[in-house]
Amino acid sequence: MSRLKTSTLAIVCALAPALAVIDNAAADTGTGGVYGEELQGFDYPYPVHRFSFDSQGQTLSMGYMDVAPIGQANGKTAVLLHGKNFCGATWDDSIKALAGAGYRVVAPDQIGFCTSTKPASYQYSFQQLAANTHALLGSLGIAKAVIVGHSTGGMLGTRYALQYPQDTEKLVLVNPIGLEDWKALGVPWRSVDQWYQRELKVNAEGIRKYEQSTYYVGRWKPEYDRWVDMLAGLNKGAGHERVAWNSALIYDMIFTQPVYYELPNLKVPTVLMIGDADTTAIGSDIAPQDVKAKIGHYNVLGKQASKMIPGSRLVEFPGKGHAPQMEDPVGFNKALVEQLNN
Repeated sequence: MSRLKTSTLAIVCALAPALAVIDNAAADTGTGGVYGEELQGFDYPYPVHRFSFDSQGQTLSMGYMDVAPIGQANGKTAVLLHGKNFCGATWDDSIKALAGAGYRVVAPDQIGFCTSTKPASYQYSFQQLAANTHALLGSLGIAKAVIVGHSTGGMLGTRYALQYPQDTEKLVLVNPIGLEDWKALGVPWRSVDQWYQRELKVNAEGIRKYEQSTYYVGRWKPEYDRWVDMLAGLNKGAGHERVAWNSALIYDMIFTQPVYYELPNLKVPTVLMIGDADTTAIGSDIAPQDVKAKIGHYNVLGKQASKMIPGSRLVEFPGKGHAPQMEDPVGFNKALVEQLNN
């Protein structure tokens, strides 16, 4: 890293204004792991490979899993795109199911996330992340793939399919965020500095509280603790400030770069897989009550999006939240394989 980039990051961090965040304000009393800036020390279910490439004047590295089909291969590749508070590793059950159904499965960690580089400066856009993913697939000799995107990965998957329709065999959106434009609906804007201060306070207690209430409809299973430990350990490691800074830049991208208005432009076969009890909405924690009351209703958003996307199919999981692939892996993966094979 250059001396100029290091100095710039230090200045930005020093000038960032304080922002109280109730969910993450409590002291972290957890006893989980402490992981490196690229999630060193956290065990992935399959070997993590590295894809190095140049972008925006710097050499970056994406971690990814590349899992061969089990038994009879069908000649197809499924690319699994993770969400904002998720990693490639959180696709573990779906990787097993898809590989078992004959798919080659590639699960990358995007730049700024998990096992990948956390740049000191980067102009994040869904177009850039889509281009990075396309370059990764090109390096692996994959010309066409099924794109499966969850949460923020759904926004990225949509952008990927819009940008590379000829290389997208099918698009599957699993509780994608961005099925509404929060800013246009009245959610207040946060500066990157405010996001940064918020992210500096992230800890296991805050992560668990948020995910239980928003992702899992108030429910909790012991297996979710591993993913809380993953995020909390990444955020309290030696790369804490760099992780928080990249997270802030990514939140700004999510909030300011909606794909919602372009859903009618999708030209690839698309499947929406929606846990209809999901309430995820960026900025709902600071939105006025009247705005908060009208955002994040996936029982409505899924149906609206399905009507906007030409020829799309909607698969709903009644009573499930933001991550149906983790809440009900058997039921979800059965439905996923059926949709991909249709």
